[in-house]
Amino acid sequence: MKQVLIETIPFSVTPISLTEGLKAPSGNPLVEGILATAEVKNGNGRYYPKELWEREIDKYNQIVKENRATGELDHPDSTIINLKNVSHIIREIWWDGDKVMGKLEILPTVSGNILKALVDNNVQVGVSSRGLGSLKQMSEGTLEVQDDFELLCWDFVSTPSNPGSYMSVIREGLENPIQNPYSKVNMLLSEILCANGTCPII
Repeated sequence: MKQVLIETIPFSVTPISLTEGLKAPSGNPLVEGILATAEVKNGNGRYYPKELWEREIDKYNQIVKENRATGELDHPDSTIINLKNVSHIIREIWWDGDKVMGKLEILPTVSGNILKALVDNNVQVGVSSRGLGSLKQMSEGTLEVQDDFELLCWDFVSTPSNPGSYMSVIREGLENPIQNPYSKVNMLLSEILCANGTCPII
């Protein structure tokens, strides 16, 4: 039976102090990093065969070309991308070994502005795939994602399940390395989202 499958990976806001960032032709900021990793067990105990990701990335590249590869800030338990919560759009997607890489443009929407504020303040956020599919037990503690899997999108979240999925800000120059306070992510998200007495996303 198919279910919504959510996999989160640290899409790292680089642990580096950086100078002026590169921007999209629109002037919006760009980030890049690992979107997914094939052939490894992730933090949710799920295993994705590489051929499954290859098939889905081939299909998703058409959505990228059609300027429709949007995602939300935080995961809804839904197969629908809610346009009022869209924060970014994927501009490029490619393979690097067993890793699916992506370049994302942060949009000037309500959710995109929150995401930009987090990135500007060196907060590490995760990128999380959302898909629909079924699972089969491989071994104790490991579930294999089956061939009926359909990739829907990638969202930005606070906690990753895929190894290494933190996004990096694309910059022109590098300064001194600093350590990002990943432990403060949830606190900062709450402060920003709940500033008016309500928490519309979390």
